[in-house]
Amino acid sequence: MASEQDKAKQSWHALDTSEVFQRLESGEKGLKATEAARRLERYGPNELPMVKGRGALMRFLAQFNNVLIYLLLAAAVITGLLGEWLDMGVILGVVLINALIGFVQEGKAEKSLDSIRNMLAPSAVVLRDGNKQDLPATKLVPGDVILLKAGDKLPADVRFFKVRDLQVEEAALTGESVPVDKAADPVEEDSSLGDRSGMGFSGTMVTYGQGHGVVVGTGKDTEIGRISEMLSDVQSLTTPLIKQLARFGNLLSVAIIGMAAVTFAFGYLFQGLAPGEMFMAAVGLAVAAIPEGLPAIVTITLAIGVQRMARRNAIIRSLPAVETLGSVTVICTDKTGTLTRNEMTVQTLRTADRSVTVSGVGYAPEGAFRQDHAAYDPLADERGVQEMLRSGLLCNEAEIVQAEEGWKAQGAPTEAALVTAALKAGLSQKEENDRHARLDVIPFSSEHKFMATLHQDAQGGRLIILKGAPEKVLERCENQRSEGGEAPLDTSFWGREEQRIASKGQRLLAVAMRRVDEGRERLTMDDVAGGFTMLGLFGIIDPPREEAVEAADKLIGDCEIRVNCHSAGINVKMITGDHVVTAKAIGFKLGIGDGETALTGKDLDAMSDDELRQRVTDVDVFARVTPEHKLRIVTALQARNKIVAMTGDGVNDAPALKRADVGVAMGRSGTEAAKEASDMVLADDNFASIANAVEEGRTVYDNIKKAILFILPTNGGQALVVIAAIFLGLGMADAVNGFSLPISPPQILWINMVTAVSLALALAFEPAERNVMRRPPRKPDEPLVSRFLLWRISFVSVLLTIGALGHYLFMLDGGSTQELAATTAINTLVFGQICYLFNSRFIYESSLNRTAFLGSSAVLWSILVLVVLQLAFTYAPPLQFLFRTEGLGLGPWLRIFVFGIVLFLLVEGEKFLWRRSGAVH
Repeated sequence: MASEQDKAKQSWHALDTSEVFQRLESGEKGLKATEAARRLERYGPNELPMVKGRGALMRFLAQFNNVLIYLLLAAAVITGLLGEWLDMGVILGVVLINALIGFVQEGKAEKSLDSIRNMLAPSAVVLRDGNKQDLPATKLVPGDVILLKAGDKLPADVRFFKVRDLQVEEAALTGESVPVDKAADPVEEDSSLGDRSGMGFSGTMVTYGQGHGVVVGTGKDTEIGRISEMLSDVQSLTTPLIKQLARFGNLLSVAIIGMAAVTFAFGYLFQGLAPGEMFMAAVGLAVAAIPEGLPAIVTITLAIGVQRMARRNAIIRSLPAVETLGSVTVICTDKTGTLTRNEMTVQTLRTADRSVTVSGVGYAPEGAFRQDHAAYDPLADERGVQEMLRSGLLCNEAEIVQAEEGWKAQGAPTEAALVTAALKAGLSQKEENDRHARLDVIPFSSEHKFMATLHQDAQGGRLIILKGAPEKVLERCENQRSEGGEAPLDTSFWGREEQRIASKGQRLLAVAMRRVDEGRERLTMDDVAGGFTMLGLFGIIDPPREEAVEAADKLIGDCEIRVNCHSAGINVKMITGDHVVTAKAIGFKLGIGDGETALTGKDLDAMSDDELRQRVTDVDVFARVTPEHKLRIVTALQARNKIVAMTGDGVNDAPALKRADVGVAMGRSGTEAAKEASDMVLADDNFASIANAVEEGRTVYDNIKKAILFILPTNGGQALVVIAAIFLGLGMADAVNGFSLPISPPQILWINMVTAVSLALALAFEPAERNVMRRPPRKPDEPLVSRFLLWRISFVSVLLTIGALGHYLFMLDGGSTQELAATTAINTLVFGQICYLFNSRFIYESSLNRTAFLGSSAVLWSILVLVVLQLAFTYAPPLQFLFRTEGLGLGPWLRIFVFGIVLFLLVEGEKFLWRRSGAVH
């Protein structure tokens, strides 16, 4: 039996129920208890297998596996060798903070598996030995027969063999926006997951009716189990920023080691300096060149981005995802509940005489009626639209109620949509039900696909209202209602109108009525066999969110601004389990796709991975897809060098969320599996919040670049001072201290860890630049430090070196002590940094304006803090003793001030020349 089960587990839906029982060696009365026990031992309990993740210690140690962390640890060792224990403690503190942040963010996959495991039903009603038993779901085995009713959660994958009006909510698994009718009949073998009407899937919910099913899959052999396995197999990709920082760290470490080696060799071989002295000089050079504060600045900038995004309803679960959002080139989004409201809405009313559109979305009874773009009063036409709306309200089991969070539906979504449409017209559900008392009802069933109700009007007459699938209602109609009274039914007219409305992605319901004799108290199937008058068609859809339309336009771009809006902006793709016609219509309303082109799950199954990679960038709408399809689409896009964000709310989205560069889950409607697999959770379930998050992500990346552009010239300037001192023989030697560099390693660490960091922190608070959402996403392989930025860093490094070293030599020529000259050089570097901070607020644009100087309180506060610290460094006796500094007079301060102004103007001149050349934009 096991081999047969494995062989057929993907095609139970295509088998006749008798063959299903034969393969499972079971029957409609279920298994014997002894056989069930044997199978339980053979197949194991009906639960998802536990996947053991890395231990806490290994996860913590893994946070140190980064080149920049290696550089920081090297800096800590060096400062320890120099006896600077305080500085060593500061550096190790930075390393520890970085490691703790990464450690807290780890473990998404393990939590995802736990949340999926929790979706399984705790118990089930099972037939064993021909008797009903309430057993734990973990005891179920293939071949068990289970009994299901409304409100039950399916405990395993089952093949239905007996159903009565059975409907199952499968949105979390398939993306279907309304409950699905179930049947016992087989379907085509290549049917998509959402079209397998004879199957029930573990973790889904029965919303209506009853059913009997035979278990065909338990534990990891269920659809939800396959998703769990996919999650454990899916590898999360590293982010663009982490890649760039790693590449930058590698290059920087090689450059530092190379410079230190060359400097050591030159000093020893050509300057005649002792190996011990040159070793300490090389250490000083390494300390000068390592940007100790950079990882801390990057982490803090990302953390500030997290806080900003939280204020805009985007909750970040993975810190690097903040920046990754700024580099996203494609957003793959689910439809139901993400782009749409997951609230069915009537948008079209079609009678024999007119077509009326209804505005408003969701269940709030607010909206207008229009015919041919003009306002229309539905209550003015008592025998047309008004009668159609009233009939839809009376033949109905749903209600809408106003809760704290808004209007909510109680009952089936499609029926709630009819109630909402009637209330928009001004009808009252209570008054109409009182005026037309219901006497009997034939409930909706998946077998006959209609509902009928018998009513008594105020005059004592009897009225039957019929509502259901158009083909079932029309075949029972003889006439149609029109303004002139009743006319013979025009079936070709209604067929054309069905196609027209359905082409908009709207689901159709028809409503008809029939007068019967007074005194009728009961309804039978013979009463609804024929003789009805067709009233009209309802066109119902789960509409796109209005804010989602605006957000998609913002992300894709404005064609008036850009020559090619799709290539210049972010490409948005819809990936849904819903029907292809609905997906294309919703996509077209959102500006996603052309309304004609789409790929279905069947199309994807027929494609190889190479074929999918070729097509995936050209198609924006994917319908009737499974979790595997979603994962293949995301992987294919990444193979085309795209940075992919994936949004979703169902358990079926979890594997793709984890694989995507940025996984975005819905906070309100999202399953825990989706949230735990994601990098970001939208607190308001609003697609528009993604646009805000992208804006913040781009701002974060800009600010990180500004921080790097600010910090590295400081390191470059200090390193060049050390190199120049060795190559030009400018170091001083005395009997007490040995060989002395213009700036000692402890003084270098002061500049790197105190002054540079305190100033660079201000750049983390920079607001978004004006064009941040009007420029294309940066290329994924774009280096963190471009050629232009490398030029700027080198240019400013040279300026700082000239100012600091020149002032150092000037002070020595004037008879100053080495300590006074070094103090002057350090303050020259620091004031140059302060002036350069204003340059760095705008990488390309001019800083010669009021905004650059006074537009950021963070910049002004950081300068104030630094001035206090630097004055203490220069004049406070404890710090003078610790760092070997001396107080400066007025003359050096004036020269320092002039140098800072000159540096600022020279950088602004360089910006002007770049802008004038057109090389930057």
